[in-house]
Amino acid sequence: MSILKVENLKKYYGSGESQVRALDGVNLEVEKGSFTAIVGTSGSGKSTLLHMMGGLDIPTSGSVEVAGREISKMSDDELTIFRRRQIGFVFQAYNLVPILNAYENIVLPIQLDGSKVDREFVMEVVEIMGIGKKLKNMPNQLSGGEQQRVAIARALAAKPAILLADEPTGNLDTRTSQDVLGLLKTTGERFGQTIVMITHNEEIAQLADTIIRIEDGKIAESRWQ
Repeated sequence: MSILKVENLKKYYGSGESQVRALDGVNLEVEKGSFTAIVGTSGSGKSTLLHMMGGLDIPTSGSVEVAGREISKMSDDELTIFRRRQIGFVFQAYNLVPILNAYENIVLPIQLDGSKVDREFVMEVVEIMGIGKKLKNMPNQLSGGEQQRVAIARALAAKPAILLADEPTGNLDTRTSQDVLGLLKTTGERFGQTIVMITHNEEIAQLADTIIRIEDGKIAESRWQ
């Protein structure tokens, strides 16, 4: 069953001879509960694709469907609510709120939505991430690896339909990267979570079930492992 479907997705910037085709007719489907890595060099279009899949940017043409809803046709208000409830994000820069402690950062999106925090579920995620003793720490009291674990826990806490990770280990050393990605894969399998990860790191991509290579705004290869 597909949880994410992209059809003939295009994103163009500019016009005429200076036009840049960041995405040029991308088609893909992501199965529920799978772990997909999208790889490509800088400027290949992989981050643009992730932003389109997460409703962070509007395509020039084509469609993006998440959990049976076409997000490219939603109003700004509809999209904001849908994104908060159905799409989890993990970014390279962690994006933690500096004046909130780790636990407050994790549950913030749920509280912003006015929903009740499933504390039992949140604590289960926290324990898997190995940050149970760090919940009262402020972001500046955490290492990079710990901050990214908090960011992953925050993305999972609302039980989204899909989790999108944009170069999630880009600011981490090799060993910490492997630890964090291993935990991400473990939580995905434990909770049946669908994960799509953007990376330029071929070694990290090997953790995924499916590897999609993008070049010049087009899918050049899809490989199942």
